[in-house]
Amino acid sequence: MDIKKRLELIKRNTEEIIGEENLEKLLKEKKKPVVYWGTTPTGKPHVAYFFPILKIADFLKAGFQVKILLADLHAALDNTPWTVLERRYDYYAAAIPEMIKAIGTDTKNLEFVKGSEVQLKPEYMFDILKMSSLVSVKGAKKAAAEVVKMGDNPKLSGLIYPLMQAVDEEYLKVDAQLGGTDQRKIMVMARENLPKIGYDARIEIMNPMIPGLIGKKMSASDESSKIDLLDSPEVVNKKINKADCVAGNPDNGVMAFLKYVIMVIKQDSKKKFIIERDKKYGGNVSYGDYKGVEKDFVSKKLHPQDLKLAVAKEINGLLSKIDKKKLEKLAEKAYE
Repeated sequence: MDIKKRLELIKRNTEEIIGEENLEKLLKEKKKPVVYWGTTPTGKPHVAYFFPILKIADFLKAGFQVKILLADLHAALDNTPWTVLERRYDYYAAAIPEMIKAIGTDTKNLEFVKGSEVQLKPEYMFDILKMSSLVSVKGAKKAAAEVVKMGDNPKLSGLIYPLMQAVDEEYLKVDAQLGGTDQRKIMVMARENLPKIGYDARIEIMNPMIPGLIGKKMSASDESSKIDLLDSPEVVNKKINKADCVAGNPDNGVMAFLKYVIMVIKQDSKKKFIIERDKKYGGNVSYGDYKGVEKDFVSKKLHPQDLKLAVAKEINGLLSKIDKKKLEKLAEKAYE
């Protein structure tokens, strides 16, 4: 694959790339660049996680080595009880690979890293202390604001969180980090401060956040806003049926999931997205890209209910590829 196609894969469905001018140079100079994506084992992963997992697949196809950081200590800093931390880690360590398997990605160049196995080393903690002498309380709070549950009386742990995420880039030996746009302030802080303790600034790649089914953001703590990996087909259908999806307005979680997950999978597998309708409503219709769906939805040629039924069917198809029995046993221990 030539550099142009590799760049297209990397940039696909991204919101912003900080240091983009260095991306082409990296691909030319390094045979197998390294990128990481981190996730904290807090609430149960939901279907919006398929979006970064599809981006991970893009990086693998583009010739990167990908590291997935299961950041157990970060979860504790973000108020996950220490008593269940290991069990939450076990759940994520099983759930994320199940999601990757569900989209059929070649995982030869994929590596999982447990945060505490890297972050408790003396040299790592020494660099955290060095970083803490450079970043103000106000700066750390600002960086963490969209990621950590701060509250009215924030804990000190929430201010340590962004420092660790910055230092992770060096200790994971990566060239780039992938994250959501909610991570932007932490990524900027990392770029500004890593060079001050003797390390290179990394390329920061951000994907947009998928809106919740109800409200702004799919949240692990709000059951009505998200679809859990363990939800039954009946529950999926019910949640999608209740989701915000106003006729003619594509700004909602159903359309976003269609755009960033379902249509990406369809296009990569060279398949069509099919909406089944009664003949009296125009019969079945198929789409090869998201733009076609959005055009018909905005013009009200496509009814929200028909769209919802088709999206629910696709989500149930994805979740059917996950070993729910294995995850259910782990979930019982991790989320009592």
